[in-house]
Amino acid sequence: MKELAGYLPCIGEEEVETKILTFQKNGKSIEVEVPLLTTEQMNKVIETVKKASTDILKSFSTSEIVTIIDRAIERLLDRNSLYRQKAEELLPIVTGYDEEIIRLGLTAYLKTFRKHELQRFLVEDLGNPVLLDDFQPRVKGGFSKAIGPTLITHIWSGNVPALPLWSLISGLLVKAGNIGKAPSSEPLFSSWFAHLLVEVEPRLADCFAIVWWKGGDEEREASIFEQSDVVVGYGGNASLQSLQNRMPVTTRFLPFGHKISFGVVSQSSLDSRKAWKSVHQAALDVIRYDQQGCYSPHIFYVQHGGNVSPREFARLMANELENFQRRFPRRDLSIEESVSLSSWRQKEEMTILAHPQNEILGNETNDWTVVYEEHNIHFAPSSLNRVIKVISFENIEDILSSISPHRSYLQTVGIAADPKELFEWADSLGKIGVTRITALGSMTSPEAGWHHDGRFNLLDLVNIVDIESSAKESSEQFAPYVD
Repeated sequence: MKELAGYLPCIGEEEVETKILTFQKNGKSIEVEVPLLTTEQMNKVIETVKKASTDILKSFSTSEIVTIIDRAIERLLDRNSLYRQKAEELLPIVTGYDEEIIRLGLTAYLKTFRKHELQRFLVEDLGNPVLLDDFQPRVKGGFSKAIGPTLITHIWSGNVPALPLWSLISGLLVKAGNIGKAPSSEPLFSSWFAHLLVEVEPRLADCFAIVWWKGGDEEREASIFEQSDVVVGYGGNASLQSLQNRMPVTTRFLPFGHKISFGVVSQSSLDSRKAWKSVHQAALDVIRYDQQGCYSPHIFYVQHGGNVSPREFARLMANELENFQRRFPRRDLSIEESVSLSSWRQKEEMTILAHPQNEILGNETNDWTVVYEEHNIHFAPSSLNRVIKVISFENIEDILSSISPHRSYLQTVGIAADPKELFEWADSLGKIGVTRITALGSMTSPEAGWHHDGRFNLLDLVNIVDIESSAKESSEQFAPYVD
């Protein structure tokens, strides 16, 4: 089976070299053909996209762009549409994730890009979405307008299917030309979305491109970085640092690197009736995409004092993970991932020998692992792929001191607590670097308009142009209607 990936605007009739990426799962295989442009061809794509951004995309109103995106997303949500059927058939082969996980995950994710959610997204960042269309009066006096870049380059990672939509849609909303580097591990979804946008609105045909090159190709990267106004990068911290070192000082770089997320469970959510729901929702956060997202949990801190103890919480978690394994099997691990998991587990088993009150739970094939630790509060990432720690604690202050040294890596916290605790704990967690608080079961599904790593998705892309009140007042003396 072969599938074409990428999307190119019109750059003439010259032949484009391609690269074949091969994927296999359960006896099924697929060859994905991605475009590999020469530096000269890349320059033509850049020139075409920048011109279309200025001449075409910026002529659309924000409302029109929202409607176009909404119509494309509607097609992707329709299980009878060709694009949705291809996604459900091919993404499990490409990513290795369970078919049902893909199906449910896509639906939940895509709903955040419907019309009303995008409107919330715009209001959250800009207050007045019309700020992207025309100068608007400001409370301080004068007028302002938000101007999007001519060109945004996106360096995407493919650890979670369809992840590129966040930054690509953000770029479209601010009326920027966009060039995306399709991730080698999942090059299809961004490509399908680009083709679908053009089917919905043919005038957008030259406003973006989805291309591919091998990571670290400095010649291609230097060419595109020098001509980009903004570069949005996803990936490991080392690769992002390398990109930043090669970025011109005049190019705005927005990196989204490695983050660690965790959960905090209050005794108030652990009575006999409510505890199972908390455990079930926490297990959902663990199994969705096998903890590959930056918002996936590594640890659950569980408070003593409830009718269900932290140890019982860990055992209930093990039971839920086993149930989910039967329904949504974990993807096959690579050799590197298997070695990492084995090494991690061996270290934990050695720790258990020194601390017999702790416990390791898992099935015979190690499809999942729960490590319970009693009164050993610390903060360290798991090996991922359905490996989770449950650590008991007495008071919220007990865990803050172990977490705060890692503030630059913190992102999401899933909380099960009463309203008073929620706000008190959120305040304390925010002070040590946490940027998102959500319910258990929602850790892997950020709301539309969330502040990614505490930043603005749209405001960080635009420049604000101010007309100060003095300029407006001065202009009145030159008006043709002045006596």
